[in-house]
Amino acid sequence: MSSGIKESIELLMRNIKRLISVDTKKLEYIIAAEIAGGHVILADSHGVGKTSLARALARSIRWRPEDMAAEDINMEGFNRIQCTVDLLPQDILGYNRFIGHSGELVFNKGPVFAHFVLCDEINLLTPKTQGSFLQVMEEQSVTIEGKHYRLHDPFFIIATMNLRGVHLFPLPAPQLDRFMIRLSLGYPSEADEREIIGRHGRMDAWENFESVIDSGDLIRWKKMVDEVQMHPEVSAYIVDCVRRTRGHPDIETGASPRAGVRISRLVRSLALCRGLDYVPVDFVKEIFIPAMAHRITTRDPAIPPEAPLENILDAAPVEPRKQESP
Repeated sequence: MSSGIKESIELLMRNIKRLISVDTKKLEYIIAAEIAGGHVILADSHGVGKTSLARALARSIRWRPEDMAAEDINMEGFNRIQCTVDLLPQDILGYNRFIGHSGELVFNKGPVFAHFVLCDEINLLTPKTQGSFLQVMEEQSVTIEGKHYRLHDPFFIIATMNLRGVHLFPLPAPQLDRFMIRLSLGYPSEADEREIIGRHGRMDAWENFESVIDSGDLIRWKKMVDEVQMHPEVSAYIVDCVRRTRGHPDIETGASPRAGVRISRLVRSLALCRGLDYVPVDFVKEIFIPAMAHRITTRDPAIPPEAPLENILDAAPVEPRKQESP
């Protein structure tokens, strides 16, 4: 596997970290999810940099005109959806508009018609509007009054979710299951917070922030994910861990088979980002909790989902030979 990909990913992360103080490993997970064709949800309190991180990632990508030409409708490079309780599905997907003098229906595209979509504060949306994302996230398409619009590659959603506040609507399990990984940025260290104030306390914080990779690179890397080899025993380990969530005494609702598929693709993408052509089993152990915690519910709400998942990782047997390249 070419080391050039690893170098490009490192360049991308350095570019983002010039502006945003973020844990390197979490940033790598977000980029790996994007390359894997998944979507990310960032669950945190207000003001910890969720939106700035998504904006920096989007602006680090050079959106070429040829990547923004769809068959039925043009795509934008980046769009932001600021969610509110009164937002309707057509405000996100788009709607047909009647032109009186011609008698034609013209489709007005919604902000979801972009290669990179930031959905800010998604749990402010009502359940009906939240549901408008299901087809978009699963099928990468939109259907409006019987007409089907395909969203072309690359297509990536980062949704931010507030943990506290009023008028919040929890995302249902089927919606959460569409996100490849859920992360929490957390509060910065004291030193990082001083740096944030010094950097973002100026009006010119975003000046001279440049794109460092082409959108065409994302498309190429996404195709290369399938070339990363996974030993059958590593696949068996993923299945074993996923199935253990369905019989654990502290878990009310276990993970679906979709979870195993998403984890499989995510660890392949993570290996690609790190310049490997195979998946070490340690990558599965590393990514399992952030890729799984939002997919299960515990019997006791006081028990965080991470606790039984850590127990599953401790209990699931791992053979040393799974660490080897196939």
